[in-house]
Amino acid sequence: MNISEEKQERQQKLWEEQNKMNKKLNRIKRKIRVRGKIRGTENMPRLSVFRSNKYMYAQVVNDDKGQTIVAISEKQLEKKEALNKTDKSKELGMLIAKKAIAKKVKKVVFDKSGYAYHGRVKAIAEGAREGGLQF
Repeated sequence: MNISEEKQERQQKLWEEQNKMNKKLNRIKRKIRVRGKIRGTENMPRLSVFRSNKYMYAQVVNDDKGQTIVAISEKQLEKKEALNKTDKSKELGMLIAKKAIAKKVKKVVFDKSGYAYHGRVKAIAEGAREGGLQF
């Protein structure tokens, strides 16, 4: 390996590190921008989604009081092994809808927290709609 190849390799690694940070920062910027427009009220709380590499989390929040009404994660699902991540997310959406309706919440504002409305985030939304929540 000569000097120019080493330099290119270092530049490539640096670019990859910066790109990872830019993805995170861009998602946080989107999240903040959208959060300025979306508010959960007592009549229509916010259904917030968080996606990690391993699990999905969802919560129904009343922003006026700063209170979480219902919160759930994939860790609380019963049949974990048989499903893939997208199917688990759909089950999670149905389960949060069931719990929210038990707390007399029927209408929510969906907050995708800066994530693309695709894949697991979309599956939670579809599951919540199937469970009876209205967006």
